[in-house]
Amino acid sequence: MTDRQTDRQARLRRHTTLLAVAAVGMFGFAFALVPLYNIFCEITGLNGKTSGEAAPMAVSAPASQTAQDAVEREVTIQFLSQVSRGMPWEFRPTESRMRVRLGEVAETQYYARNFANKLFTGQAVPSVTPGYAARYLHKVECFCFTQQHLEASEEIDMPVYFYVGEDLPSDIGTLTLSYTMYPVSSAARETSGAAEQTTETMPMDHSEHSVP
Repeated sequence: MTDRQTDRQARLRRHTTLLAVAAVGMFGFAFALVPLYNIFCEITGLNGKTSGEAAPMAVSAPASQTAQDAVEREVTIQFLSQVSRGMPWEFRPTESRMRVRLGEVAETQYYARNFANKLFTGQAVPSVTPGYAARYLHKVECFCFTQQHLEASEEIDMPVYFYVGEDLPSDIGTLTLSYTMYPVSSAARETSGAAEQTTETMPMDHSEHSVP
């Protein structure tokens, strides 16, 4: 074999290796797009997605008259719910709407009942409309932060504590908070249970919250 042929084969091997690495990199990037998109939506509120973590309490500071007028502004919050197919639950808000003042913590509740003859676990996923308003609705405590385990025929009232940011755009007068309840597989339930046993949680004190 001549030196020219040897050099050509070496170049072909290098090109093949580079193409293989590029293909693997493109596949990995495409695979990562979905979780990256979900994270982006949670941060920005795009498509009405809201964060699955508790929001810090709003702290009011001395403000000008204009700012005080904004704080005294009230908006309407509508509550909706739906149950995923195959979920043997009744799931609904206990009230259809309420008026809230910007910056003040409000409380509402959702009702759930398990019609199955065995334990059934659900996970609620929230969304807000209009979508760009999701970043202004902050949940302090919510049943959507954890999975809900209901025994056969068990029913429960699940509270939500939230507030609307004082920087809510003036063109938004009504927000809709909606939850979809999805069934959780037994495997996912066991994984979640193991994680909960290794994590210490502290109950939240709502005594200082301003609840309309």
